[in-house]
Amino acid sequence: MLDLCLLGTGGMMPLPYRWLTSLVCRCNGSSLLIDCGEGTQIAMRKRGWTPKPVDVILFTHYHADHISGLPGILLSMANSDRTEPLTMIGPRGLERVVSALRVITPELPFKIKYIELNEQREHFSIGPYEIDAFRVNHNVVCYGYSIRILRKGRFDAERAKALDIPLKFWNPLQKGQTMTEGDRTYTPDMVMGPDRKGIHITYCTDTRPVPVIAEFAEGADLFICEGMYGEKEKAQSAREKKHMTMQEAANLAKTAQPAEMWLTHYSPSLIHPEEFADEIKEIFPQAKTARDGWTKTIDFEEEETEDHEKTQC
Repeated sequence: MLDLCLLGTGGMMPLPYRWLTSLVCRCNGSSLLIDCGEGTQIAMRKRGWTPKPVDVILFTHYHADHISGLPGILLSMANSDRTEPLTMIGPRGLERVVSALRVITPELPFKIKYIELNEQREHFSIGPYEIDAFRVNHNVVCYGYSIRILRKGRFDAERAKALDIPLKFWNPLQKGQTMTEGDRTYTPDMVMGPDRKGIHITYCTDTRPVPVIAEFAEGADLFICEGMYGEKEKAQSAREKKHMTMQEAANLAKTAQPAEMWLTHYSPSLIHPEEFADEIKEIFPQAKTARDGWTKTIDFEEEETEDHEKTQC
């Protein structure tokens, strides 16, 4: 199961009615944060979440509206007596940028591990998260992220009995361990079925529409995508500033066919993004103009019910 909250939906600057775009995910007691602009921790606390269990922070790029809230988050973690290490992932220059911001938070009771992205595509396994970073097209180096929660196949007890595997080895085999007793070796593939469908979300902001986005959003349970402008007359501005219109985002979703798409990262000039909802749905019916604080719980496929998967709007 994956819980997530879109903390804010704004681009460029926080507004009285709109926090900056940031996403927090929670799985098996570990939280993952994507971007951390000014006011992120206020938005987080407003929704009843806390920075303390955040084990991974992913940065799309280093414009202020995506990272300037980091010192406050780190201080809150420190003041909550966090001691576990924190992993940060972002484009090249991550450690230099964070070190500059940490001038006002020089002492922390936990270590920070920096992973700097250099390739067009990179993959990481951290805690329950399988993370794919993919380069997009902004006016600075910028990445989108695809997050997966994998699900192993079912344990075949009848197969284990037929192979005369001792009961004491069943649990370790389910956890992926290879067990040996005497001259016999037991491996997980002997008793585990094929991997089952996991959970998949994709997130990108600050980019022109490029095919790699649709590739990583293909079939996702949720695709969160920039929709900086809704007005057709601002399409040229989007091209010049390397941003995306709602219509362009919807066309990416039409190609990728996720179960649902949330638009976010609105221009400060876009007061009522919902005014474009009908037009966007004509392109991709499962598109929604998200608002601050939208939350969703995504269960593994077999466990989905109306009570288990909800969007609070």
